[in-house]
Amino acid sequence: METELQVSKLDALLPAEMALKAEEIGVRKAGMDAGRTFVLAVLAGAFISLGAIFSTTVAAGAQSMPFGWSRAAAGIAFSLGLILVVLGGAELFTGNNLIVMAWAGGRVTTARLLRNWAIVYAGNLAGSLATAILAFVSGQYRFGAGAVGATALAIGDSKCRLDPIQAVALGILCNGLVCLAVWLSYSGRAASDKLLAIVLPITAFVAAGFEHSVANMYFLPMALLIRFYAPDAFWIGMGKSATEFPNLTPYSAVFANLLPVTLGNIIGGAVLVGLTYWFVYLRPRRA
Repeated sequence: METELQVSKLDALLPAEMALKAEEIGVRKAGMDAGRTFVLAVLAGAFISLGAIFSTTVAAGAQSMPFGWSRAAAGIAFSLGLILVVLGGAELFTGNNLIVMAWAGGRVTTARLLRNWAIVYAGNLAGSLATAILAFVSGQYRFGAGAVGATALAIGDSKCRLDPIQAVALGILCNGLVCLAVWLSYSGRAASDKLLAIVLPITAFVAAGFEHSVANMYFLPMALLIRFYAPDAFWIGMGKSATEFPNLTPYSAVFANLLPVTLGNIIGGAVLVGLTYWFVYLRPRRA
């Protein structure tokens, strides 16, 4: 009997149990005080930025690989960010879209839901900006004879070229996968379970080129810092100039990317994942 109980505790949670767990986590997150929420959100912004730095560095050395494989390598590296958030404990805006499961059941008020999202979004932005500034000051973008910086510029420039409708759609697809990664992590009982659940969905969204608002809080400022403040030696080494990136501006970073991507992330995470699983497993049913 004791052996059977131990085995049952090692089994992954089933989806219905995961839904109950997600609801309880949502209640706790929404009820946390503002100070702790903000600090944990700053950490999450920094964690995602570290994943972005790792991903950019890997992509900078993968030019000789076929496109799909180089994107997959960058995606595996980026998984570091969500692994740090989930296992290390932090508050990530895109993952917190799943709080709607507790909201839909009436256990979290609309005010509490929006309060959490606002504080976490601001904290993620602060953590991402601080990490971008620190990474720029460190000169890490000049590594690989400037290949890291060139890759960061290319990433930021491509994001600023998106049509707003396209940005929304890419944001929906992205946070569908991110919230599925978080959802799958709820099934695990050990750190290794959660890690394995996270890697493939995150690798998929990066490899496919989907858009993540918190990741872009690092990618866009980093590209802007390089464009406007990198020394002449960097541009001479690349054989390019800052004028070759006219679309890479603060205005386009916010309005062509960050705002529409954020809207898409909310739709993909809160509606397509959170409310769908609430409807299937948690909504009240007639006897």
